[in-house]
Amino acid sequence: MQPRAFAILTALLLGVLGLGSVAVTDWTPSTTAAAAAPAATGATGSGAPPSGGAAVTGASATPTGDPAVWTRSTLRNKLMSEMEATDPGVALADLDRITKQLPYTVRFCHPIAHELGHAAVKRFNADFQKVISFPHETCAAGYLHGAVEEMLNASQQPEVDLLKLCAPKNSGPCIHGVGHGTMFVAKQDVAKARDLCNKFTTDQNRIRCSEGLFMQLFGPDEEDEKAKANLPADKLAQDPLYPCKDQPALFQSACFFYAPTFYLSSHDYPNHPEVYADALKWCLAGKASGGAVDCSRGVGSRTMKYNLDREDWAAQQCATAADGWQRKACAEGLVSYYTVNYTEAGAAARLCGKITNKEMQGYCRSASGLSASLD
Repeated sequence: MQPRAFAILTALLLGVLGLGSVAVTDWTPSTTAAAAAPAATGATGSGAPPSGGAAVTGASATPTGDPAVWTRSTLRNKLMSEMEATDPGVALADLDRITKQLPYTVRFCHPIAHELGHAAVKRFNADFQKVISFPHETCAAGYLHGAVEEMLNASQQPEVDLLKLCAPKNSGPCIHGVGHGTMFVAKQDVAKARDLCNKFTTDQNRIRCSEGLFMQLFGPDEEDEKAKANLPADKLAQDPLYPCKDQPALFQSACFFYAPTFYLSSHDYPNHPEVYADALKWCLAGKASGGAVDCSRGVGSRTMKYNLDREDWAAQQCATAADGWQRKACAEGLVSYYTVNYTEAGAAARLCGKITNKEMQGYCRSASGLSASLD
């Protein structure tokens, strides 16, 4: 066969095959691919979709009508609409499903769950037992925290009601929620909120309350300018871990643990992955006051929270610490958040199995003893 004739025949055959492949290929958009693509191209450094609105605006919707990339506002609006149309249980179940399918959404699932709790209290006319009758463990019990916040914020006698809300069980997550609520009642005044936590009669419950108090201080979850972290720049310049060393001994641990939340958010952690290692160095400012270990645990906890889809990468950030005690503390924080988020048996072992650094894996396997209500 002449070369020219062969070329023409080959072209015709390829054309026919090409048309055939077009005819049999399923061109329906893939939900998984749509969700994954932005994460692969976004320059976030965390393996998660970019947080900026511009990048999300152009994202096409999935076949279900959901956006290809969730933001806090789009996910919050979907779930609030679901709750209004059905009940909190349906919305919380959907939130649980989404966060398990797309771990990057865990970054903002807790504050969304808080908002659902606030809305539920209003919907059910402050019938607290009705509000908490729905399964509410999703996103580290954020729904319960929000419900307690709303109950206390509307209370005429918060100093009395805070002792009644969680009774008789007085579970850790519920009292942690009371701690959040004390900051609402006290208008972000730490000393006044601390006085409310001291209404509890046991040190254990005072500590649990302090966890919610300082989580609210360093990472307020309401999109409200009045709820922003009340941390004066001049005080921070003098003491990077302000106000932790100034707290009574019983309250210092929780303060140091949650302080990295503010550091990471103020250093734009979604777009600067190096900030996790920097935060561990920053924690060393707490050595003199004895807070460096708790601060390092807090860095590990936040690193895991913001990178649940990259467990080994999170452990690698802990491994950057210069000293073994700090690497160990950071690993304890990784386990702390992972087991609060994934409450099923075997979660810690699953996490440790995903860590490739042998030293960090060892610290992971030996981690224990942290409060079950730290989130």
